[in-house]
Amino acid sequence: MRRSVVRISAPGGGYDPSGDRFWGSGFFVAPGWVLTCAHVVGNGGGGVLSGDTAIDVTDWRERTRPGRVALVLPLPADPADPPRRWELPDLALVEVAGADDAECLWLSDRSAVVPARISLHGWSRETGEPGLRFGVGTATGSDGSDGGAMLLRGEIPVAGCSGGPVVDVARGAVIGVSKGRGQGTAGLAVPVTALRRMANDRPGRERLHALVRAHDLHHLSRYRAVGTRGSWTGVQHALRPPGAGAFTPVLRTHLFARLAELTPPATPGEVMTLVDAVKRRVIQDPYQPGTEHDPRTWREGVGLLYDLRDTEGQGPGRDLELEAVLLYAARVAAAVSLAGRPEDEKPLKELSGWLTGREEPLQAVIREEIDQILHGGEDGPGEPSGPLAPEPRPGTVELRKTVHRKIVPDVPAVRARADVLVEIDPLLYGDSYPWRVKLLREDDLVTLRGDDRGVPRARLRETLLEPIAEAVRQGDVGEHLAAVEVVLPRELFDEPLDSWQLAQPCTAEDGTPLLDPDTLPLGERRVVVLRDRRRRDVPAIPEWRRRWGGAQRGPLTAVPLRREAPLRGHDGPGRESGRSAYGRLSDAEDTAVPVYCGPVSGGPGATAMEAALAAGHAVVIWRRCATGHTDCAEFHHRASRLVGEARTAAGLHRRIRSLRIRSGDPDDPDPDALWARSIALLFDSPDHPPLPEAPLHAPGVRPDPLS
Repeated sequence: MRRSVVRISAPGGGYDPSGDRFWGSGFFVAPGWVLTCAHVVGNGGGGVLSGDTAIDVTDWRERTRPGRVALVLPLPADPADPPRRWELPDLALVEVAGADDAECLWLSDRSAVVPARISLHGWSRETGEPGLRFGVGTATGSDGSDGGAMLLRGEIPVAGCSGGPVVDVARGAVIGVSKGRGQGTAGLAVPVTALRRMANDRPGRERLHALVRAHDLHHLSRYRAVGTRGSWTGVQHALRPPGAGAFTPVLRTHLFARLAELTPPATPGEVMTLVDAVKRRVIQDPYQPGTEHDPRTWREGVGLLYDLRDTEGQGPGRDLELEAVLLYAARVAAAVSLAGRPEDEKPLKELSGWLTGREEPLQAVIREEIDQILHGGEDGPGEPSGPLAPEPRPGTVELRKTVHRKIVPDVPAVRARADVLVEIDPLLYGDSYPWRVKLLREDDLVTLRGDDRGVPRARLRETLLEPIAEAVRQGDVGEHLAAVEVVLPRELFDEPLDSWQLAQPCTAEDGTPLLDPDTLPLGERRVVVLRDRRRRDVPAIPEWRRRWGGAQRGPLTAVPLRREAPLRGHDGPGRESGRSAYGRLSDAEDTAVPVYCGPVSGGPGATAMEAALAAGHAVVIWRRCATGHTDCAEFHHRASRLVGEARTAAGLHRRIRSLRIRSGDPDDPDPDALWARSIALLFDSPDHPPLPEAPLHAPGVRPDPLS
C-alpha cells in the first residue's frame, strides 16, 4: 500500500522537509497516473487546474516528480477562484512524468458493497513532518450508484489524507477516495465509481478507457513478474474465503487484461444487455433486473456477475459465478467482433483461445454454448482446441497446440435495450410538475430518477436533461438508439422537447464547431414522441385501441385536426366547435392521422386536440410554433403526403427525424423542409406500458399546515 500512496505539494514543495507547501494525498491507479481529490489540486488555482502549472508528486522513496492535472470533476466555473467546498465527485487525475514503474492499487470492478470494513491511507503532518498514516473503520451510506458520498466510521481521516485510497479490506480493492471530515464523527469518501462521470462525453470516455486499460494491463504484468507474493492478485487470493468459487483472482486478472485490449463499450446499455442475457441464462428462472447499474467498461460487467444464486438462495450444485463470467466474456467478444474493427482482430483471437482453453470444471453444455457464441457463424465446423477438442483414440497420444480461431459469431437480432419514458404529472400543488424518468423495456418498467414535489414549467428542461441523458445511455446499444417517449399534460404539448440538447456543442482546438451526434437536438438524433398523461389514469376506451391497431396496420391517410385550418390558417375565422370536431374525427377511418399547422396546448388547437383524443386517435401530427407562419395550406398538403408515404405509424419516425435534421440546420436549412419546423408527433400506445385496470384518482387537497 505505502508504495502506491503519494503526497501532493505545491511546485517545489516536494523537497521541503517542513511540509509547509504540502496539499494532500493521492495514489497510483495506473503507471504514470495518480487519482486524488479535486480540492487537493485546487489549492494551486487556475494554472494548476488547467494543467499549465506542474505540481510536485512525491512517492514513498522520497522521489519527487512533476505532475500535471489532466482532469477535474467537476471543473469550477472560475478555475482561478476555486470553491471552498468542492461539489461531488471532487476527483482529479494527475499525469506524473517518469512514473511508468509505479506500483498501482487495484480499483474495484463494482459499486462499493456497503457496509464494508475499510482501511484508509494518506500522508499527514499531524506529528510535524509529513508522514504516512492509516486508519481502519467501516464504510456505510452510498454504494456509488446514486453519485453520493460514502460515510466512514471509525478512525476519521486527518488533515492531509484527503485524496488517499479507501480500501475494502475483505476484497482487497480500492472502493473510494478519502474526501475529508463529514458532520460529527464521520468521514467522507467518494466512491471510485464516480470516475464514470468522465465518460459522459466522448473525450472523457476515451480517457477513462485508456486509464482502465493501463490499470488492468499493469496488474497482469505485475502478476506475471512476481506471482501471488507481491501483487494485488496475490492479496485477493489470500483473502478468499474457504469454498470460494472457481473464478479466482488469477482468472480475473487475466480476463480483465484481455477485455481491456478490446474496443470499449460506447454506452452502459451495451454492457447491461449482455449482463442481463447472461443472468437470465444462468439463473434459468424469470429474471427481472432490480437496481439499474451504470457500467462504462467491460470489466464492470464482470463485477455484476458475482454471487449469483438460484431463486431459493441456495447454490445449484455448480459454479454459477464462473459460468456467468465466461459466458459474459464470450458475449463481449462476439459483440465486439460484429463491429469488424481491424484493431480488435488480434485481441479477439487471444480472448477466444483463452476462453476455449480453460481447464476449470464447467458443464459440457456451457462449453458448447461458449463455442457457439464465438464461432456459431462459421461456414463450416472449425477445429476446436483445449477442452473442446475431441478425445484422442484409445492407445494413442496426440499433442495439440492451442489454436486461436477467428471469432465468427451468429448475427443476433439486436435492438435498443430499452426506450426512455419521461412522465410529467399534472399540477397538484402550486406551480410545480412532478416528474419521473424510466426505462421502458419489453417486459418491465424501471424508475431511474424522479421528483414527486416537482419543478415549475420554466425549470423542466434544466431539471430533466441529465436524467434523460443517463437513461438513453442505459438504453442505447451500438447503433440501436433508445426512443424518448414523453408522457405529459396537454397544456405542455407544445414544449420544444425534441430540440433539447443533452450535451453542449463541442469545438476543435481552433474553435471550429464539431458535428458530434451526442450534442445534436434530441429529435435529430433519435425518435422523440409525445403521449397524453390524462388518459393514462383510466382504462383505455375501445376507440383508442381500435385506432392504435389501425395506425399500426395502415395504410395511413391524413385528416385535418381543425376542419377550417387548411384554407383559413390556424388563426383564421370560422372555428369549428369541439363537439363538431369530435363528430367529424369519430367518423374518420381508423387509419386516419389528424394533422394541424399550429399549436395545440391552448386556444382552438387545444379544443380540437381534446376532440381527437376523445375520439380515440393515437397518432397526431402538428406544428408547435405559435405564430409567424402563413403556410397552413402547404403544411397540410405536405403532411398528408408524409403520412401517405409512411403507410404505417412506425414508418413516420424515420421521415420526421429526417425533416427535423433538414429544417433545423443552423447554417443551411433545406428550403424544401422548412414547412416542418417545430413538427411534433403524438404516438400513444394504449398497451405499452400497460394501463391501470381501474381508474386512478388524484390525492385530495393538501392540508394547510397552519390549520
